Amino acid sequence: MSFREADKIPARRNIITAVASYSAHRPDLIIDFKQRCGYCNDIHIYRIASFEIDHFIPRIRKKKPFLSIKTDTDYSNLVYSCKSCNNAKRNKWPTDDENIPNRDDKGFIDPCDIEYDSQFIRLPNGQIRAVTKLGDWIYKELRLDKPQHEIIYNLEQLDFIIDQLEPNLNKLEDIALYKRITNLLLKYRAYVKQLGTV
Repeated sequence: MSFREADKIPARRNIITAVASYSAHRPDLIIDFKQRCGYCNDIHIYRIASFEIDHFIPRIRKKKPFLSIKTDTDYSNLVYSCKSCNNAKRNKWPTDDENIPNRDDKGFIDPCDIEYDSQFIRLPNGQIRAVTKLGDWIYKELRLDKPQHEIIYNLEQLDFIIDQLEPNLNKLEDIALYKRITNLLLKYRAYVKQLGTV
């Protein structure tokens, strides 16, 4: 099973508008990253408050900063990221050369690069698995083994199934069963809505 479906692979537009802060790019990043974390592919509707903006090439380094004030806002270097992946990645850049994202199976691949998808697969239960040595390094560094990725994937799958079933509910002849299922769906949707605010 592929890691991301074709319609969920992020693609940055060529946005060169000057902005005072990289956070001004957030609305465009949400569109280009299809409301998903570029690294783990979690959709933000379950925890929108926990989504941040990552600098793919880190802007802060212990040795020397990679990015100048000018390039700090460069749209082509920004990744819409869940807090979990952003915190795990931080300022890691094992090549110590901003022009080389990975070397010797260590480092990163820009999630907008089609090569990113060939590093991982998604198991039917929602777990992410690395399939290359570089993917394994990224998997460990980003902590893609966290259960939240599996849970969010499965919530999204349930939402899809429910969307398909809901139009057929009114065809149920058993009124009591109809009421029970409708009540369960309402509770489910209410809990999912609350997830987006925590």
